[in-house]
Amino acid sequence: MTRFRPKFLAALIAAFGHAAVLSAQETPLALTGAQLITISGETIEQGVFVVHRGKIVTVGPRGTAIPAGATTRDVTGKVIMPGLVDTHSHIGSPAAGDQSAPIQPDTRVLDAIDVRDASIQKAQAGGITTANIMPGSGHLISGQTLYLKLRDGNTIDDLLITNKAGRVAGGLKMANGTNSRRDPPFPGTRAKSAALVREKFVAAQDYRGKTARAKGDVEKLPARDLALETLVEVLEGQRVVHHHTHRHDDILTVLRLQKEFGFRVVLHHVSDAWKVPDEIAAAKAPCSIILLDSPGGKLEARDVDWKSGAVLEKAGVPVAFHTDDPVTDSRLFLRSAAFAVRAGMSRAGALRALTLTGAEMLELQAQLGSLEAGKDADFILLSGDPLSVYARVLETHVDGVKVFDRENEKDRLWATGGYGAGQPRAAHLCCFGTSEEAR
Repeated sequence: MTRFRPKFLAALIAAFGHAAVLSAQETPLALTGAQLITISGETIEQGVFVVHRGKIVTVGPRGTAIPAGATTRDVTGKVIMPGLVDTHSHIGSPAAGDQSAPIQPDTRVLDAIDVRDASIQKAQAGGITTANIMPGSGHLISGQTLYLKLRDGNTIDDLLITNKAGRVAGGLKMANGTNSRRDPPFPGTRAKSAALVREKFVAAQDYRGKTARAKGDVEKLPARDLALETLVEVLEGQRVVHHHTHRHDDILTVLRLQKEFGFRVVLHHVSDAWKVPDEIAAAKAPCSIILLDSPGGKLEARDVDWKSGAVLEKAGVPVAFHTDDPVTDSRLFLRSAAFAVRAGMSRAGALRALTLTGAEMLELQAQLGSLEAGKDADFILLSGDPLSVYARVLETHVDGVKVFDRENEKDRLWATGGYGAGQPRAAHLCCFGTSEEAR
């Protein structure tokens, strides 16, 4: 029977929270001999890497002291790098806005993610430890995104991340272009799309003003509006906009709206980014890009090009990669960096785009994205160079807990596919498994 891994740990997390994870790591773990790709600093050959109680303790060269009593593993010939950060994913089968309106900022993918969905195990098998889970792009504003640690858990609460403000971490998904152009009440043109968004943000500005003027007087406060409350968070800089956009003119429309209303934005996909890199750089808008080995699907993405990463890097634009899973399989995420390097992006920039730059876009760089003492023990063990087609993710660790091990037969199924790989659990009837599994 396909397992929820590990059952005992998941139960502890559910019962006692993150403290239970820490108590399960009272003994330090030291991995020695591997190449350490730190991202934030120099690569260390044959390094010493120690984690304890969910945090990175030591990142050093051969000969660095190992804590007394630590469990030591020799992983010479392997590579250790930070866990991968996917800035745009749909794992967990999320859904937010429905067909009733084109703008629905009040909907939350928090209320719509299945943490036992097979796609999460596949992402772990690809080395992804943190993901920005997004609603779809069929709306101008389709809902609130959620940043998750891909821990093994029983409920969504086990995967949540708390940001520096003490709130559940997440952004707001917006989109333009062809996806949101449909029959009424959706807009039929690009101009009408922008007009509807502008109208809603003006309403949010008015709502914010009325709330401020009321000074807490319940008699003067406007009627509560969940949609406008969310947009006020965007206006106040408390929530980042993650904006789906492809064509060069659509990219510039986003930048106009961003300038007009002052919200922070990450541009996603940006198929035509290589056409307008200077404008993107001038707006100081980071880009989360997708690199496809088989482009197609929509006319507005016809000019997507692997060189976008290199062009944006040269222009000084922060670049991260994403899977848009299931558009790109999470298990193949490392290929994005390889494609970008092949098209001219620097090796260092491409590896950073898989890790630390993505963490910065999610405002989580203080706790993840690089191998540094004090950061969360989110890391992966690779069989070889991450840009090699022959490299395999051998292990994935989140907060120091191993969530994927290629040596484990059931975990290997998530990585390689085959019968049962897409099922969150096997049928419970006796005739669908071995007698031992049935018991």
